[in-house]
Amino acid sequence: MSSNIRASNVRVLLLDDEPTNLHLRTAILRQHGYHCIPASTIEEATEVFNSIDIAVLDYHLGSGQFGTEVATSLRRTRPHVPIIILSATLERHFGGAEDMHLLKGYSSVDDLLAALSALEAKRRGVPVVVDARDFFYSRIAMAIGSDVLVQIFDDRGIWMHCNDAAADYLGQSRDWFPGRCVFDEMPTLMRDWREVLKTVSLTRETYIDRTRRGLLALPKTGEQNVTWSVLAFPITLHDNRSGVVLTARILERTPSLYA
Repeated sequence: MSSNIRASNVRVLLLDDEPTNLHLRTAILRQHGYHCIPASTIEEATEVFNSIDIAVLDYHLGSGQFGTEVATSLRRTRPHVPIIILSATLERHFGGAEDMHLLKGYSSVDDLLAALSALEAKRRGVPVVVDARDFFYSRIAMAIGSDVLVQIFDDRGIWMHCNDAAADYLGQSRDWFPGRCVFDEMPTLMRDWREVLKTVSLTRETYIDRTRRGLLALPKTGEQNVTWSVLAFPITLHDNRSGVVLTARILERTPSLYA
């Protein structure tokens, strides 16, 4: 069964008070075969509670109203209906009635489609295994900044995550890193961060690299006059172990005297 045929049987409530967003999101999901029921107010959404399979709710609805209120009401009325909250904020902790939270501006159309597919499979009783590690770590990396090289390790130097900027800088695809050990894979390319990772993970204290040398044992071509800011700080990993976020960004490039 193709995904579009399967999606055509799924009725999705889309709630958003912004007409342009609602129209665009409806058009995109319909293109992918979903039967969309758009609503611009809580009242409109509430009226169709009994005829939907999944709800996609915008968080900020204006006039002091929030999608989480709708989520709570829907969960009370039909507890088995999966709910996705779309928001533009990282400041609020979403741990209530909703099943998933997607961050607007960072989560792509593919993220929404993947979430719908997974939750729809869950609704049908199909066993779904969702590996949320990349979602968890990528949101941390996004909060730090896409222009910063971000790597997340456990205390043994095993990569948990590498953002696009760091992956590109180290010459591998982002998917190549998770599960590999930096000391085995890049023993000469990277500086030896063994003691830093171990110490930060153990002490839970932040390390500021005063050398300004960057991540590599030897600078890349054209980086001889680059000043780096490298920081390592502790993090609790997805499995509750202690880990380390290693960040690096260029502070300044000093023009060469012989350029």
